[in-house]
Amino acid sequence: MRHERLPAYTFTVEFPAPLDIPASLEIFRRTGDDGLDRWDGRVLVRTTRVADTVVPFIGTVIGTVDAPAMEVTVAHATQAPVVEHTVRTMFVTAPGPLAELIAIDPVIAGLEARYPGLRPVLQLDPLTALIRAISAQQVNLRWATTTRRRLAEAFGCQHTLGSHQIFSLAAERLAAIEVMALRALQLTTRKAEYIVALATAVATGTLDLAALRDRPDTEVIARLMACRGLGRWTAEWFLARALGRPRVVAGDLGVRKAVGAAYCHGNLPSETAVRELTAHWGAAAGVAQQLLLHGLSQGF
Repeated sequence: MRHERLPAYTFTVEFPAPLDIPASLEIFRRTGDDGLDRWDGRVLVRTTRVADTVVPFIGTVIGTVDAPAMEVTVAHATQAPVVEHTVRTMFVTAPGPLAELIAIDPVIAGLEARYPGLRPVLQLDPLTALIRAISAQQVNLRWATTTRRRLAEAFGCQHTLGSHQIFSLAAERLAAIEVMALRALQLTTRKAEYIVALATAVATGTLDLAALRDRPDTEVIARLMACRGLGRWTAEWFLARALGRPRVVAGDLGVRKAVGAAYCHGNLPSETAVRELTAHWGAAAGVAQQLLLHGLSQGF
């Protein structure tokens, strides 16, 4: 595949403080490089859509937690407005609700003081977000990353910007793959079937992922759970990580462990108990959940 070389265009995006961009982006290399969202500790390479075209961009961290900023590079100046909006809105911050939560919850207040500006990063492509979730079902996250990388390299679309390469996934291309071809990547038969079924639903318009952005949580969950291989856990992570909704993924074992460590003296709460214990998080739930999970990974 030939890639058209265009003159690069660079601009700066500044963010409201506090925002720890490097710490927030570590989610993209903590378990390896899947080729779909690439972060090396200073430089981020991602893709977004401009009209119907997948556009790669590079973000280089140039600011601090108290003056956060990124230098962003695209292939052409005409792509800058959409990419700038994407970059400016890709961190979930909820400053007002977070300030209110900190005032009443010493656990979240302590975590924000210890890890100031650590924020969730939105997964930009909804199809990729769901395939991430499928790949992570019942395996450790490093192996999930390995299989996604194989999927991206074998069946993804490669994009080049300067010296950087990045992959994106297309529903039409994935829908045409034989299950055994995915099995060759060491995906399980069921996961291979789930990916093909999901891609087929998206490619045929049976599942309109773009339309979910404007639908209420309950409808998003119902539509996703109607797809084979997508359960409530996946649907709630999609709400939180792809749509930026303040959703607590109460059935996730990691979330349960984090809430238990923070609020239950280390005891593991039930899904129902997690929802009750985090009800006061309100509109800051996405940020609070991220802080708690990070605290758990650091041993609080």
